[in-house]
Amino acid sequence: MPAHEGPQRSYDAVIVGGGHNGLVAAAYLARAGRSVLVLERLGNTGGAAVSTRPFTGVDARLSRYSYLVSLLPKKIVRDLGLDFRVRTRTVSSYTPVERDGRQTGLLVGGGERRTREAFARLTGGESEYRVWQEFYDMTGRVAKNVFPTLTEPLPTRDELRRRVDDEEAWRVLFEEPIGVAVEARFADDLVRGVVLTDALIGTFADAHDPSLAQNRCFLYHVIGGGTGAWDVPVGGMGALTDALAGAARDAGAILATGHEVLGISSDGRAAEVTYRTADGEGVVGARHVLVNASPQELAVLTGDQPPTPAEGAQLKVNMLLKRLPRLKDAEVDPREAFSGTFHIAEGYRQLATAHAQAAAGRLPEAPPSEIYCHSLTDPTILGPGLVEQGYQTLTLFGLHTPARLFDHDNDGVREELLASTLAQLDAHLAEPLADCLATDADGRPCIEAKTPLDLERDLRLPGGNIFHRELSWPYAQEDTGRWGVETRHANVLLCGAGAVRGGGVSGVPGHNAAMAVLEQLGD
Repeated sequence: MPAHEGPQRSYDAVIVGGGHNGLVAAAYLARAGRSVLVLERLGNTGGAAVSTRPFTGVDARLSRYSYLVSLLPKKIVRDLGLDFRVRTRTVSSYTPVERDGRQTGLLVGGGERRTREAFARLTGGESEYRVWQEFYDMTGRVAKNVFPTLTEPLPTRDELRRRVDDEEAWRVLFEEPIGVAVEARFADDLVRGVVLTDALIGTFADAHDPSLAQNRCFLYHVIGGGTGAWDVPVGGMGALTDALAGAARDAGAILATGHEVLGISSDGRAAEVTYRTADGEGVVGARHVLVNASPQELAVLTGDQPPTPAEGAQLKVNMLLKRLPRLKDAEVDPREAFSGTFHIAEGYRQLATAHAQAAAGRLPEAPPSEIYCHSLTDPTILGPGLVEQGYQTLTLFGLHTPARLFDHDNDGVREELLASTLAQLDAHLAEPLADCLATDADGRPCIEAKTPLDLERDLRLPGGNIFHRELSWPYAQEDTGRWGVETRHANVLLCGAGAVRGGGVSGVPGHNAAMAVLEQLGD
C-alpha cells in the first residue's frame, strides 16, 4: 500500500502478517466479497517464503529461507487462479559413504532399475530395496488418504484412523516411535539414516523420542500432495508469494507493508487492531482478526498466557558456485547427485550421535545436513550470464543444532558450525567446495548461513522454529476447534504455521482460517 494511503476505519477481516498463509486467507476472503486488510511489519510480503538476491552485484534470486514445495494443495492453486508452477526432481536423493576403503553411495531415483541397482551396489543384495519399496508403498497409501483431509474440517482421531484404513501403518506412524519401524525393517545403517531424516527436518528429536515429535515431522514429510514428493518452485519461493499477493490485491484486499501490529482487543464480536508505522500509531476495526504469526506472538498481542516457548534446531546455508564440485564417488554424476537431496553425515548412528551431543550442549562433531541444487531443476533463478558460465546454487539445511547452542555467541558458533558442516561435505568431494564458490561484486565468497537465532531476529520465528512450535497431529484434540485455527477469542483466529495442520509452505492454515470465517458469516 502506498505510504500516503492509510487504512479505512473498519474491515470484515484484518490479517496480521503477510506471509504466505496470511496471503492465502486474504485472497480467499476477498474473493468471497469481504473487505480485507493485511498488516505486514516488514517492507515486503512473503514472510519466510521469499526470493532475494543475497549476494552483492550477483544476479541470482535464491529462496532464502523456505525452499521446496510439497504440502501446498493443488486445490489452493486452482481456487485462487495462481500463476505458479513446480517442477519435479528426477532424483530423490544421493547419500555418499565410504565402505571398506572405497567411496560409494546410494542414489535413489532415475527410474526403478537404477534405484534397485544402487541399493545392490551399496548393500550387496536385493532385500534392502524390497523393504524400501514396501515401506514407501505403505506411506504412499497413507499420503493418498490423509493429505485431502488437510483442507477439510478436522477429523477426529478415530475418523482419521478409518481414513488411513491400515492398522500396521497407523501403528508405525501414529503410535510407536518411528525408530522402531526403521530398525525392524532396514538392516543397513545408511539406508536407515536416509529414512529417518524426514523425521528430523527442523525437529530436534531422537528416533525413539516418546513424545513422537519425530513421527509427526515424518508424517508431514511423506504425505505432501498425496505422494510425498518434494518439488522445486519455478522462479523460487518468492514466485508463490508474489502470485498470492497479486491474487489478494486483484480480489480487492489491501496489503499494507511497514505496519507493525502492537495489540488486538476483542469482545468476541468485534475487534480493534493497534498498529505502528513510521508516521505513528493507528487503530483499525475488524469483525474478524486472523493472525499469521506464531502462537507466542498471538498471546503477546491479545494479552493471553503464552504457550511453551518453541526452539528451532537447524542451520540454513545459501551458496552460489562457479561450478558443481566433482565427487569422490566417480560412478555418480554431480548433476544427478545434487539435483536431489544430497545427504551428509546422515547415517543412522551418526544422527543418533549428533542428537546426543547437541542434547548435552555441544555442537555435533559431524554435523548432519542435506543439500540440493535448485538451479539444476530451475535455471530461471539465475541471470542468463550466470547460466552460460555454468554457475549453480546450493542450498544446505543442517540438523540437530538447537537454538540453545548459539545463545552465548551466535556469530562465533555460526562460523564454527558452518566450517565443520562444510568439512563433512568436503570429505566426499574430489575438490574443496571453497574452490567452487563464486564471489560477489566485492570479492567475497557467495555463502550465507542462518542459525535459529538469526531466523528469530529476521522473521520473529520463536526460537527460530520453522514450524512456530512442534507439529501437531492432523486430527482434532482437546480445544483444537472445528478447523484447528480457533482461539479462545471467538473472532480471533490463528492462520500461521502454529495452527493445527500448520508447518511448511502449504497455505493450509490460511485456507482453513478463511473457511472458518466464512462459516461464521454464513457464506
